[in-house]
Amino acid sequence: MNRKILVGILSMVCWLFTQPVNAQDSLLIRKMYESNGQHFQDPRAARFLFMDKEGKVALGIGGYVKGTMSVDMDGISDNLDFVTYDIPAPSQADMRNQFQMDASTSRIFLKLVGSNTSVGDFTVYLESDFRGKNGHQYDLRLRQAFIQFGGWKIGRAKTTFSDGAASPPTIDFEGPSGSVSTKNTMIQYSHQFGKHWSTAMAIEAPSASYTTDKNLSESIKQRVPDIPTYIQYAWDGGKSHIRWSNLFRFLSYRNLVEGKNKLTFCMATQLSGMITFSPHWKLYYQGAYGKGYADYLNDLGGAGFDLIPDGDTGNLKAPTALGLVGGIQYNIHKNLFLSASYSQCRLYDTESMAGSTYRYGQYVAANVFYEPVNNCMLGFEYLYGNRHNVDGTSGDAHRINAMIQYHF
Repeated sequence: MNRKILVGILSMVCWLFTQPVNAQDSLLIRKMYESNGQHFQDPRAARFLFMDKEGKVALGIGGYVKGTMSVDMDGISDNLDFVTYDIPAPSQADMRNQFQMDASTSRIFLKLVGSNTSVGDFTVYLESDFRGKNGHQYDLRLRQAFIQFGGWKIGRAKTTFSDGAASPPTIDFEGPSGSVSTKNTMIQYSHQFGKHWSTAMAIEAPSASYTTDKNLSESIKQRVPDIPTYIQYAWDGGKSHIRWSNLFRFLSYRNLVEGKNKLTFCMATQLSGMITFSPHWKLYYQGAYGKGYADYLNDLGGAGFDLIPDGDTGNLKAPTALGLVGGIQYNIHKNLFLSASYSQCRLYDTESMAGSTYRYGQYVAANVFYEPVNNCMLGFEYLYGNRHNVDGTSGDAHRINAMIQYHF
């Protein structure tokens, strides 16, 4: 009797898996596996897929487990990530070597896709890692949470000013020092023009970091959202693109000398992209320049350089910042590739600040990635970084990274 039941169950399972997929199911599956504009460190498409009984909504669950090991030699970046801003300058004898292991950048996500007569196709996305609040390891941290429909995106996501696909691959979670990489809560509208052109515009919750003199000026709540835009041309089926992005900001602060709240207009622009020359060669590039956008750059986020003191008047000024990234990738085999990249983040207009103030940082990465079996990736990486201060002092750091990562 038990054998008959087992045969019956197996027959039913075989029948279910051999049924033709209808058009609605095909649409949901296609939307679930869309992956345009992904950063190398983003999770792959959901491994597990569930559909409601009416076939109108699909839920995907995915992510990856990532374990890393790092060794700093002859100078360290005093951080789990290789942040050139955190390199001691000048170098310190008691901070020359360091060994670390980490799994906190493992990720998990839920992705819901569907369609209804009111809004058409829609996507709900939720993603977390385990970096915790203020970088505390192994506490759950929200990375992205947004809803998409009809060209609109509402929620927390990667800033519209960034271009994740233009970032070269690294094991290092931070990535190149001059890369634009932050997440904001936003209302974004994007539109596709034909096969090649796309554009987007958003209002995003501002996050600013100032250096103030407590007797002359102070930071206050921001009153105007950030406004990023981009226009992009893509070709070769989306394997190559060039993007021009712009960012407009109105940063608020209080002048204590005059007893007034003030607003400073800031603007930045970026040219970025990725070019696939052949099945073997790929080029990545980013160049950002502007005033008052330091919080958007990897090296300068939260360091207090969106606005800095302008003499003893109580006014604050927006210093100019430059972010450069260039990288190249060579695919030896479909499961094996090499890459190398260089980046620089540079801050101007800081001559009046303390000599120990950051002036620029450089970041060099060389790595190899190998996927011995599907969804399991191994990586090995060498990193070099240096920091230079306003007074000419500098420090260097070297790091070796190793990684194992499994996508589910």
